[in-house]
Amino acid sequence: MTDDRETHDILHPAPPRRRGLLARLRANFLTGVVVIAPIGLTLWLIWTVTGWIDSWVWPFIPSGYRPDALIRTYFCDLSDPTGLPFYCQPDAIHLRGIGVVVFLIFTVVVGWIAKGIMGRSLLAWGESLVDRMPVVRSVYNGVKQVAETVFNQTEAKFDKACLIEYPRPGIWAIGFVSTVAKGEVLAKLPEDEVMTVFLPTTPNPTSGFLLYVPKRDVKFLSMTVEDAAKLVISAGLVYPPAKDAAEDGPADTPREAISAE
Repeated sequence: MTDDRETHDILHPAPPRRRGLLARLRANFLTGVVVIAPIGLTLWLIWTVTGWIDSWVWPFIPSGYRPDALIRTYFCDLSDPTGLPFYCQPDAIHLRGIGVVVFLIFTVVVGWIAKGIMGRSLLAWGESLVDRMPVVRSVYNGVKQVAETVFNQTEAKFDKACLIEYPRPGIWAIGFVSTVAKGEVLAKLPEDEVMTVFLPTTPNPTSGFLLYVPKRDVKFLSMTVEDAAKLVISAGLVYPPAKDAAEDGPADTPREAISAE
């Protein structure tokens, strides 16, 4: 009798109970939060960073070249101060982002000058002065090294994402191949081909471990470095769009490894 009842329950399951009004409202609210939160945080971050840059740059802009002064000069009839519209009033207009534009233009001009002979000479002369200041020299060299590492477009970047067995065989971790081991490091290792792999930590991928792994133990991934970074930062929650492995073909090895062969 019990078996017949269980069979009936399997073949004819009870219809799911309809969720109550509060449960539906809660689900809709959470869905709305998921949609609004990324947009809101992005807009808030842009607004905050823009205001922060403006607060630094705005005092360096001459008062006669600020937007409100230019509007008063070219679009307002100051001969009749009683009938001026609102945009002609002093300090009536403060366009957020002007400081960002000025900062970008200034940075481009400085970069253009620094590439020239005169700019390089001035930069070398300034660095020679900084090298004579003990404390300032340490701070300047540290900041310069970080800036060159992060922003220099000529620096080598991670070439491929990969899988390696870490911290023991049978457990796999995502890493980033930076280059092929060279020089003394390669000479001291018994393997002929060794890859330099950066193993990031979750959720902060800026810290991690530098590993030298034999090429035969490295499984190269077809996903981009950006997609692999998202996977690491999200602790495995954000996967790249699914692709057909047969369609993509095997993942390519890094360019330097191919040229070395």
